[in-house]
Amino acid sequence: MVSSPTLAFTSSTLILHSPDPSTKKFSYSRASPSVRWPHLKLTETYQSSQTQFTFPSPPLTHVVEDAESLNMNDETQQVLGRPSKTKFKKMTKLALRRAKDWRERVQFLTDRILGLKSEEFVADVLDDRKVQMTPTDFCFVVKWVGRSNWQRALEVYEWLNLRHWFSPNARMLATILSILGKANQEALAVEIFARTESAVGDTVQVYNAMMGVYARNGRFNKVQELLDLMRERGCEPDLVSFNTLINARLKSGAMVPNLAIDLLNEVRRSGLRPDIITYNTLISACSRESNLEEAVKVYDDMEEHNCQPDLWTYNAMISVYGRCGLSSKAMQLFNDLESKGFLADAVTYNSLLYAFAREGNVEKVKEVWEEMIKMGFGKDEMTYNTVIHMYGKQGRHDLALQLYKDMKLSVRNPDAITYTVLIDSLGKASKIMEAANVMSEMLDAGVKPTLRTYSALICGYAKVGMWAEAEETFDCMLRSGIRADHLAYSVMLDILLRFNDTKKAMVLYREMMCDGFTPDHALYEFMLRVFVRENNMEGIEKVMRDMEELCGMNPQVISSILVKGGCYDHAAKMLRLAISNGYELERENLVSILSSYSSSGRHLEARELLEFLREHAPGSKQLLTEALVVILSKAHQLDAALKEYNNTRGFGSFSGSSILYETLIQGCEENELYGEASQLFSDMRFFGVEPSENLYQIMVLIYCKMGFPETAHHLIDQAEMKGILFENVSMYVDVIDAYGKLKLWQKSESLVGNLRQKCTTVDRKVWNALIQAYAAGGCYERARAIFNTMMRDGPSPTVDSINGLLRALVVDGRLKELYVVIQELQDIGFKISKSSILLMLEAFTQAGDIFEVMKIYHGMKAAGYFPTMHLYRIMIGLLCKVKRVRDVEAMVSEMEETGFKPDLSIWNSILKLYAGIEDFKKTAQVYQRIQEAGLNPDEDTYNTLIIMYCRDHRPEEGLSLMQKMRRLSLEPKLDTYKSLIAAFGTFEELRSNGSKLDRSFYHIMMKMFRNTGNHSKAEKLLGMMKEAGIEPTIATMHLLMVSYGSSGQPQEAEKVLNNLKVTGLNLDTLPYSSVIDAYLKNGDYNAGIQKLMEMKEGGLEPDHRVWTCFIRAASLCKQTSEMLILLNALRDAGFDLPIRLLTERSESLVSEVDHCLEKLEPMEDNAAFNFVNALENLLWAFELRATASWVFQLAIKRSIYHHDVFRVAEKDWKADFRKLSAGSALVGLTLWLDHMQDASLQGCPESPKSVVLITGMAEYNMVSLNSTLMACLWEMGSPFLPCKTRSGLLIAKAHSLRMWLKDSPFCLDLELKDAASLPESNSMQLIEGCFIRRGLVPAFKDITERLGLVRPKKFARLALLSDDRRDKAIRADIEGGKAKLEKMKSKFALSRKGKTKKLRNGKYFRRGMLSNIER
Repeated sequence: MVSSPTLAFTSSTLILHSPDPSTKKFSYSRASPSVRWPHLKLTETYQSSQTQFTFPSPPLTHVVEDAESLNMNDETQQVLGRPSKTKFKKMTKLALRRAKDWRERVQFLTDRILGLKSEEFVADVLDDRKVQMTPTDFCFVVKWVGRSNWQRALEVYEWLNLRHWFSPNARMLATILSILGKANQEALAVEIFARTESAVGDTVQVYNAMMGVYARNGRFNKVQELLDLMRERGCEPDLVSFNTLINARLKSGAMVPNLAIDLLNEVRRSGLRPDIITYNTLISACSRESNLEEAVKVYDDMEEHNCQPDLWTYNAMISVYGRCGLSSKAMQLFNDLESKGFLADAVTYNSLLYAFAREGNVEKVKEVWEEMIKMGFGKDEMTYNTVIHMYGKQGRHDLALQLYKDMKLSVRNPDAITYTVLIDSLGKASKIMEAANVMSEMLDAGVKPTLRTYSALICGYAKVGMWAEAEETFDCMLRSGIRADHLAYSVMLDILLRFNDTKKAMVLYREMMCDGFTPDHALYEFMLRVFVRENNMEGIEKVMRDMEELCGMNPQVISSILVKGGCYDHAAKMLRLAISNGYELERENLVSILSSYSSSGRHLEARELLEFLREHAPGSKQLLTEALVVILSKAHQLDAALKEYNNTRGFGSFSGSSILYETLIQGCEENELYGEASQLFSDMRFFGVEPSENLYQIMVLIYCKMGFPETAHHLIDQAEMKGILFENVSMYVDVIDAYGKLKLWQKSESLVGNLRQKCTTVDRKVWNALIQAYAAGGCYERARAIFNTMMRDGPSPTVDSINGLLRALVVDGRLKELYVVIQELQDIGFKISKSSILLMLEAFTQAGDIFEVMKIYHGMKAAGYFPTMHLYRIMIGLLCKVKRVRDVEAMVSEMEETGFKPDLSIWNSILKLYAGIEDFKKTAQVYQRIQEAGLNPDEDTYNTLIIMYCRDHRPEEGLSLMQKMRRLSLEPKLDTYKSLIAAFGTFEELRSNGSKLDRSFYHIMMKMFRNTGNHSKAEKLLGMMKEAGIEPTIATMHLLMVSYGSSGQPQEAEKVLNNLKVTGLNLDTLPYSSVIDAYLKNGDYNAGIQKLMEMKEGGLEPDHRVWTCFIRAASLCKQTSEMLILLNALRDAGFDLPIRLLTERSESLVSEVDHCLEKLEPMEDNAAFNFVNALENLLWAFELRATASWVFQLAIKRSIYHHDVFRVAEKDWKADFRKLSAGSALVGLTLWLDHMQDASLQGCPESPKSVVLITGMAEYNMVSLNSTLMACLWEMGSPFLPCKTRSGLLIAKAHSLRMWLKDSPFCLDLELKDAASLPESNSMQLIEGCFIRRGLVPAFKDITERLGLVRPKKFARLALLSDDRRDKAIRADIEGGKAKLEKMKSKFALSRKGKTKKLRNGKYFRRGMLSNIER
């Protein structure tokens, strides 16, 4: 941008300097008080000198910058500050006479010199000596001549020096330096200063004058150097020196925050007090830069230090308010002027006018304009230019042109600024021909276009694509002697690059650099993009060198420009250099480089860059981790990406960006890792990262694939509430399909109903999806209604619509009606497609209707249709089941003729067919064909063959196949083992036949014996192994010891351990833990502790296995004293954490437990999981339930327990406690109930219709989780009930659950708390696999033994009764049940006859059905 006119202070002058020497100047008589305030009718006592004024202009984008600064010459400097108290001192008559004499002498000589012709010399006038002059007179001659002609003033100065008519003095030197400074003749001023300064001595006025020369051009460093030089030479700077320094600094560059206050403080540190000139200089600079904040600070400082503002100050403040869009503030200050003792002048009115014009407030502009004229101020050039620019910005070019014509008709002549404003406004409005006409009028009027004028016209041409005219205008500007500025060069470079004229562009670029201008970042980026498109590596390298060497850019900035220019390889190099030099890593640059690498498949280079940055930029760990995760995901290394994400993610320490989550979720969706994708989406929502529209669509699809259409539907609603409108219909189709698969067609109806309200027409895919949803539920009539709607209102049904109707009949079991519907559709005009016939064929195949299957199949063949591979598979499977050998063989032949090759599934069905009919020869042939086809046999193949060999009395071959299976890591079925054993007669016979049995066979038999309680046989197997030459391993011995422990024979388990010791094997803690566990389970705590000490004395440190055994046993101890004995033994063995958890209340325990779990996590055998399970049992049993709660949450944090073990999210309340110990599950249950209670009271998150608790049916260390949780919930009278269709599930209706959580006395306080002290006995008891409260045991036994499983509310009511009352209630319940049963039997006997009769009298009935009922 071209800089605005700026203020510069010298030792005795205040000058307005425009950087454009071609700007036309004119006489501005309003500097005179009588002109500025005509309504006061002032008369002048002296002739005022006229002030040179360069008009400010309204802002012209990239051509003309706003400026409102006043220009005044050195004679009017005092107007800026407070009026001098000594200005009007009374003078004597002699002094007045002398003053008049020197003025006349100086004026006489000045007029003669200025009247000289160009070929005449000043020496002729000076040598004439018509008047006697003093050295002071000559100083004024130089000064007065310099006002009009600096060359003649310099000639006077040089001639005086040459004649030595006076000795050099500081005043003369300061005067000539000031003149040269005003004329922008810095080089001459420097030469004269260097030549003369030593002769005149160290005078502050000379230094000030020279500083003024530098300050005029904003050369702050030079001014600072002179100031330092003054101090070195003992010449103390005065306030003028500092004012000049401040002016230079403000011209040298943009203001930084607090710069103005820092400059004021620097003046004060020098022992000087800032005056009105200092403050006005600073406020004027703030006005030029529209820096309101700094201006207010300076103004406040001014008032704080009791420096009275003057009119210049208020004008500058009005200007800065106007520039910053605060016209109301500007108006308020304008209105306050009179109360402050000042009267507004023309500058005030023009500043206020500009404030309203900037906002486009035409009414206010007119008001100010009229008031200005009313007060006697005519419309000057500044006024016209401001209003013309306002109309230009508003696009009201007719008014701007009219005002321009009015201006020409008035006394005011348009100047360069006027023409530039018009050209710029018209150019921006793409009215380039009108702009060109204005330029022609400007030239005809004799007004020389300025740089900004040409720039405005060039930009106008460029905007409308008139590249040739723009280039011609640029050349014309250069021919006229005007040097291009940064903007002109930039526009022309842009034009040439867009024309792909790279050679011309590079020539112009070199000229631009030679003239001291450098392209801005955006232009460099465009240049680089052109070079990349042309593959011009040389051009890219040159631009990089210029940015570094000529522009002084640091590597970080260069890297950013290269990234935006598309030079990613070069950008990566510069990024490495920037990071090596200590610059911070910029996120956008890194992401762009990595995206480039990723899109081109250069994932290795991306990882190398990240590894380098990780090493050299440790402060950007999160950014680099995120980038690494994204790169790994895009490189299809999803496991590594998820591992990196999980390692870095913590509670609040790593949130990630939307790109990270979207990339990971897309990778999970592609790899069908839907659970991980759901977890990532939950993390994303937890950290407050907003999903994009694409991510919403992906997650809807994922939830549909997971079978959670309600969650997917809720996501769609959330997105639409945020204003995201999905145009992709397939997303709604996915949700409808998912509802259909779950037979929730009512919700599919609701979704389609909402779509019909939003859309004028519903897409055909949506209708078809709804038909399919009805079909999944067997709702043929509803599907037919939709079909009819499509026929009536459109869009017309398709093959998918017809198939949906047929599938509805199939699901409803109405296969016989398929032919009727097909006939109806054909009558309407629909053709039945191959897919519809295949659907019917599959339906009859699944139903096992061989007759219909073969009928349709032969009909298809006759029509030239053949089944798909899937149908061949299921048809052959059906035929094999019913042993239709010939049909199977014929179908396989036809299948091969049509080009299909039977797959392994078909061959396995045929294998089972032949094995079933004991055609062993063909079975072997089929196996041979499997091998010839190159198919890899699976478990079904091997199991079938082994059974076949056993039936064919060839068990040896079957055993050989089993061993082959084992080598392939395939597990034989139990039936296979049974067949082998049956074929050999007994296990003994299997061995006696010389069959080579491997170790795994013995291990399986040992497990079988252990599970069936035949521990003696398990012991005998050990001897058999040794006889067969198979050495038992530690794993074998462990199995045997576990078997003994399960049978209550810990002594036998110890014998096995002792035998292992004798063998000299290196034992670990596994066999010891088996023996210890056996003793502890048997209640022999002393023996268990003794084995622990023995192990430790043998140099083997107890590990997690031993700890878990002791903690588990302690949790089942009846008395607290017994529990403490076990935990103290652990403490003595070096592990005191459990005992401290029970006896201490230290905050440090949290970190210790966390550290312990961190060490256990990587260990095998689920070390951390088993340890936490046992610890939770212990803490719950001995009433340290708050401690159990934070241990539970630590386990979740460490991912030992699944993070989603329970959740209370929007329409998703669910818990899954499978594999947890009883204590852990009870902790989790309480926390879950507490969360659901909060949600019920607050109304959010919203609950689903049913709430599910998954317990599973497995036992954990002889404890049934299902029984334990049922006992707890039944005691509380909860609404949870066992699922009727699936075991291991407890389900509650959400409404009942919410009411129970709000109203039940059992739920008044769900907070988990620690007991004040340890109880004397265990609060829990293990009974029949159920870990329940000890006080509940008698009631539990009584109720379950006499009534069986009752509802929770009934159980809770009975459990609270005393023993006598409970007994009466149970007996009454039993008697009532018997009476009710008898009543139902008699009622059923009476109703049976009536029902049969009704069926006989009905219009439609089936004979077979009736006969069945009668029977």
